[in-house]
Amino acid sequence: MKRTQGNSPSSPITVSSSPVHKKMKVSPPVAQGIVQPDMNDDGGDWFKVEKGKAKKMKKKVAKVEANPPRFMYNKAEIMKRREAVGVNDIRDLILHIVADAPPPSWVRVENPRSIPKVVALLIPGLTPDILALPPLPTSATSNPNVPISVPVPSTSSSQPGVPFISSTYSHALPTRAPGDATKMHSVMAEFFHGPVTGEEQKRRLQQRSPSSYLLTLDQMIENDYPVPSYMSSAYEKADGWVETPQPEPSSSAQADSPVYAIDCEMCLTEDGKELARVCIIEYATGKVIYDRLAKPQKPILDYLTRWSGITAEALAPITTTFEEVQSEILALLSAKPTPILLGHSLESDLKTLKICHPYCIDTAILFHHPRGRPFKPALAWLTKKWCGRIIQARGEGGHDPEEDARACLDLLKKKVDNGPGYGEFKTDMESIFERMARSTGHGPTPIRSAVVDHGNPASMHGAKATSTVACKSDEEIFEGLQRMISDHQFVFGRFNAVADALGWITNRSPDAPPNAEMEPVPEPDLRAILDRLNAQLTALYASLPPYTALVIFTGHSDPRAMSALNARKSAFESALREGKTLSDLDKDSWWTNQDARDLEEQVERAKRGLLFLNIK
Repeated sequence: MKRTQGNSPSSPITVSSSPVHKKMKVSPPVAQGIVQPDMNDDGGDWFKVEKGKAKKMKKKVAKVEANPPRFMYNKAEIMKRREAVGVNDIRDLILHIVADAPPPSWVRVENPRSIPKVVALLIPGLTPDILALPPLPTSATSNPNVPISVPVPSTSSSQPGVPFISSTYSHALPTRAPGDATKMHSVMAEFFHGPVTGEEQKRRLQQRSPSSYLLTLDQMIENDYPVPSYMSSAYEKADGWVETPQPEPSSSAQADSPVYAIDCEMCLTEDGKELARVCIIEYATGKVIYDRLAKPQKPILDYLTRWSGITAEALAPITTTFEEVQSEILALLSAKPTPILLGHSLESDLKTLKICHPYCIDTAILFHHPRGRPFKPALAWLTKKWCGRIIQARGEGGHDPEEDARACLDLLKKKVDNGPGYGEFKTDMESIFERMARSTGHGPTPIRSAVVDHGNPASMHGAKATSTVACKSDEEIFEGLQRMISDHQFVFGRFNAVADALGWITNRSPDAPPNAEMEPVPEPDLRAILDRLNAQLTALYASLPPYTALVIFTGHSDPRAMSALNARKSAFESALREGKTLSDLDKDSWWTNQDARDLEEQVERAKRGLLFLNIK
């Protein structure tokens, strides 16, 4: 519902409030599970209602109706800011509503505990022109970051638009995407990851035991670990497999559980790769407690010396069989308390040994790849990066399993000594879903969250969400949102059709050669796409429960000019690195000071976005 606001700069701006609902028809017995069936003499069903609970529920509903939740922009606070509200501020606002995070200063949420759900929609491409918004002020005396009044819906059909926005939202707030002077960073990464709280930092610093870094069952299954049958039936084992005994029900990996770093080397036989050597080092003492060569059963086709370090001369006198090695290691792992196994991509070593073990630590998961998940860092790179030494540098001599196992041991010690953030490229960051998981929100049950997005959100920004829905079109996004909203307190969805129609998104088949000619694509019908989006938003809004917060943000503006300038800059710098001089290059390809200024201007333009806040 739109409200008028005063002219004073310090006056708060009410951007949404609950419309005047008709008195809700409440069925508290059904809602609260207090309807008790009874049978009359005729065998018909009667229902006994506990009047006390029904009366309490009605009072609660009446209280919300008397003081409905609403958003109010703090114009004075916004004007104090050096920059527009950022995507990180939108994230923190949602965490305030959903997970009881501290309140933001730029907007006030009245009665936030009465908001049962938050639906956040990222819709790039909704520009001020499409929405018929007034241009941002350019006068030196005007602030471009304050809320903009959204005009009433136009009766003219000559201009394409999204009438849902103008009929639902009273104000649009300018926002700014993350980035530096020459680049715009990912809006999605900024929205889904934020700094950890002080309490969480303290908790992480208290983790000083290797057992704090055990893989969870979900992590083991996700990374294709051979899981013992008493933990899960997800891994089917063939003949020849063994598993360590199940720990006692009352016990788990303790701080005093021994930790063994392990590494296996293999040779190539007729049946594939088979075990040739295994080395185990004790974490506490750093001593090698097991190091055996094993003779593969089948004839060896390749000793893989460059990688395994195994030679024909080394294996020639060996009579130890795989079964003997497997039995000895199983006996070592069956001790009490159950030991913890440590390795790099440890699932490969366990598969080589055909052993299932419940307690595992994996340095390939414990430490981050600089490009993030799902990539895993190499052991040699990790050891050089975090331990300051070079391994696996024997050339044709191959790897040494003792060297690799000791590298894993040293990496874990670094992690234990320096805390969980060590070895991560965002040491003070966490997913918003991790933050939500630590809060029960407004009820006794954990917060359920969902991500409905293009591609595979389960392997990206939605990895920590309760549910994910992978989509290929905006129609699937719309359908996925409708399915997820009823069972989740927070739902995120992204509509891409408008940005795609505007040419902001470049699609190319990954199998196409670099210079392949693309088939001509018909010009998209922007009006039809906007009409479809408007219908989807209208239907989605109608399906929302009362007092649900619907947050729509665009993230950024047209990035094409910024991208073109960055491509020119990159090509120029690459040419200079190749040894070319300015005289070797066409003058039109030079990168000048004016180009640098143009790039900074286009980056700032691309970072502009809009935010719309409403409570149904």
